[in-house]
Amino acid sequence: MNTIEAFEKDILLQPKFLENFKKQKPIPKIQQKNIIFTGSGDSLASAKLAESFSFFRVKSMDPLDLAKNKKFTNDKTIYFVSISGNTISNIKVSKTAKKSIAITAKPHSRLAKSCQSLILLQSPNSDVFTGGSISFLESALTCISLVTPFSIPKNNDIFKQANLEAKKARIQNRLFILGNMFTYPVAMYCAAKFYELLGYDAHFEHIEQFSHMELFSAKKGDTVIIFEEKNNHNSILSQNLKKIGLNVVHPNLDSKNKILQIIYYTYFSQLLALFEAKKRNKKDCHFVLAKNFRKVSDNMIY
Repeated sequence: MNTIEAFEKDILLQPKFLENFKKQKPIPKIQQKNIIFTGSGDSLASAKLAESFSFFRVKSMDPLDLAKNKKFTNDKTIYFVSISGNTISNIKVSKTAKKSIAITAKPHSRLAKSCQSLILLQSPNSDVFTGGSISFLESALTCISLVTPFSIPKNNDIFKQANLEAKKARIQNRLFILGNMFTYPVAMYCAAKFYELLGYDAHFEHIEQFSHMELFSAKKGDTVIIFEEKNNHNSILSQNLKKIGLNVVHPNLDSKNKILQIIYYTYFSQLLALFEAKKRNKKDCHFVLAKNFRKVSDNMIY
C-alpha cells in the first residue's frame, strides 16, 4: 500500500471511529490555570485546541520553549501530546516537570516511560508511515475533552458534506488558511497536510491578522481558505479578496456547534489535500519522498 492510499484509508476510518470515541474526564476548572499542553506539528495543533476550548484557562506552549525556560515547569502539570512518543524535546521537558502526563499512541515509548501518567490513544490505522489524520482527530478531541465536557452530535452528513465541498473546491498557487479562536489550530493542521502530502507553499493565520500582514504578500491567483461559519465580516472579506483576483474557498457547516465545526474542518483539510494529491497523480506523500529533508527533520526531532 502506498502512502497516499494509506492516508485515504485512515481518513475513511474516522466517522466509524467517532461513534466509539472515549472522552476523558475534564480537569476541574480551578486546576486548569496550572496546566500546560505541549506538542509538535499536528500535536501542537491539538494542544492549541485545548487552550482555546478552555477559554485560555490552560496554556499551550512549544516544547523547546519549555525546555529552555524551566521556570514554566516548576509548578505546572504538563500534558505532552505526541503520537510517536519519541520527540526528544518532549522527553527532556517531561523529566523536569512537576507532574507529567503523556498523550500518546505508543505506551512503551520513551515519552510514556518518562511521564508519571499515560493517556493512551487507540484509534485504528493502516499501520503505514503516512500523514496524520485519524491520529490527529483522536488527539484533538482527547485534549478538548480534558478541558470541557462535550458530546459529539450524531450527524452522518458531516463527512459527506466535507467530501463534497473538498471535491468542488479549486486551489491554486500559494495557500493562505485562516481561522478564528477555535479553528485557527485546524488551519495550522490544514497547512501541515499540504506541506506533508504535496510540499506546497501554505500559510496559516488568524482571520483578523491576515488583513494586517499576509495579505500584502499575496499575489493574484493565490488561494485563501476561510475556516469559519459565514458571517458579515468574512463575507465582506471574501468579496474584497475576489475583487483583487484572489481565489477564495469558504467551506461552511450550517451549525453553531463548535465541536462539529472542528470535526468538519478537519475532514475538509484532509480531503482537500488528498484530492489535490490524486489530481497530481501522487502515489506517495512529499515528506516520504523528500529524504534529505526528512533526514534533517528526524535528526532534529529524535
